[in-house]
Amino acid sequence: MAKAQICLCFIIILYLWSEGNLMKVAKADRSGDWCVAKPSTANERLQENINFACSKIDCQIILEGGACYLPDNLISRASVAMNLYYQAQGRHFWNCNFEGSGLIGITDPSYGSCIYQFRK
Repeated sequence: MAKAQICLCFIIILYLWSEGNLMKVAKADRSGDWCVAKPSTANERLQENINFACSKIDCQIILEGGACYLPDNLISRASVAMNLYYQAQGRHFWNCNFEGSGLIGITDPSYGSCIYQFRK
């Protein structure tokens, strides 16, 4: 009996895979995903993430006077910069790695006038 259940599960997975629907089932219909810094990340790593991301994309939004400058702390600014990079690179999970300091979330981290970019 157990072999029949395993076989049936395998056939269903194979069908979904062959139809190209496996990723649709896994992703479902969510509104988006964003890359943010892990809360436990060291300040040095956060600064390195900002430096890297901002060498590749425009980070004016996190500079003084920008919509995401406040709160004035590294984790907030790093999260915005990391997300800008992640979105610009096509939202691949590897573009949010940042040497293990990035997290992909499905809840919009935007706050006040700081809108986290999202590309569908």
